[in-house]
Amino acid sequence: MTYRCIGIMSGSSLDGIDLACVELVEQSGAWTFEILASECVPYSDDWRKKLQGAIYMDAVSYQLLHTEYGHFLGQQVNAFIQKHQLAYKVGLISSHGHTTFHLPARGMTAQLGDGAAIAAETQLPVVSDLRALDVAFGGQGAPIVPIGEKLLFPDYPLFLNIGGIANISFDLPGKYLAFDVCPANRVMNMIASAAGKEFDEGGMIAAEGKVDQGMLEKLNAFAYYDKPYPKSLANSFGTDEIYPLLQSSGLSLPVQMRTYLEHIVLQTGRSVKQVLENEQADQEMKRKMLVTGGGALNTFLIDSLSKELSGSNIEVVVPAENIVNYKEALAMALIGVLRWRQEYNVFSSVTGARRNSIGGAVWMGGEA
Repeated sequence: MTYRCIGIMSGSSLDGIDLACVELVEQSGAWTFEILASECVPYSDDWRKKLQGAIYMDAVSYQLLHTEYGHFLGQQVNAFIQKHQLAYKVGLISSHGHTTFHLPARGMTAQLGDGAAIAAETQLPVVSDLRALDVAFGGQGAPIVPIGEKLLFPDYPLFLNIGGIANISFDLPGKYLAFDVCPANRVMNMIASAAGKEFDEGGMIAAEGKVDQGMLEKLNAFAYYDKPYPKSLANSFGTDEIYPLLQSSGLSLPVQMRTYLEHIVLQTGRSVKQVLENEQADQEMKRKMLVTGGGALNTFLIDSLSKELSGSNIEVVVPAENIVNYKEALAMALIGVLRWRQEYNVFSSVTGARRNSIGGAVWMGGEA
């Protein structure tokens, strides 16, 4: 069976909206894919401010933004379809939305981007609210990308996505595990912004600095890192706890960047070792880790990570750039298709929920 779906992802780094039109083919339970078209639509300063400020709005203003952002996403999809000549070639849209509140311990997660508004704008079927059911079943609602990793990249047992938040996945014998490691690009981009740059291209800012051991110890001491998995992070951990600590430190921007990059590397290495030991996985087996997300293009970060993981016999692999940039949008497309097929699309072993679930609200935008 062949499906053509547009996956939409807005990450916590707020760099823009990732759109990927994907052809997904299922044969006897095995999935293959082709990214037919992809694009990142940068946020305007106005939209970035709206999304950053959403958690501070009153209830009515928040709901109005939810609707406005949904219409905006639908308009971007229409422009994407026209630009890439995809009219009448797409059967489904799957939208992650933009996460604002994420409080799984209290049974709640919220993503901006009204699916009904997207469906009304595009007049196509839309799947949205992808995390809500898992949280209702007692799960973390995150990460949800692992279903895409397992089905679409079967040759890799380990996955690391370095987006606004870094998250890691393990495809172990008889078990699939994943969790958020630490804030990543969202914090590094805030440091880069103070230097007048959108991000640290290639890790050039970090390369100019040295690790401040005192600050590194403070970063590693946050209680989250000692919590058992499964676990997940809200964006506010990076913006309201991590970054203010760095900002008020008096350290130069290169030292802040280098120290925080080292924090990401060490927490990733710690997470890998913890899981391999806890799950009694065969550490002698050659393992490949597929690294995606914007941080995969930070060569200084990847080189540092490769050195850290070499002792665990892990080879760090950075795939083609369209996979690096659009793996999450690709996964959203698959999650939407699985919802359309009424098949499980969230792993309870990853999120800690009581059971696997078929997550997502469906909005029929076309005429009957």
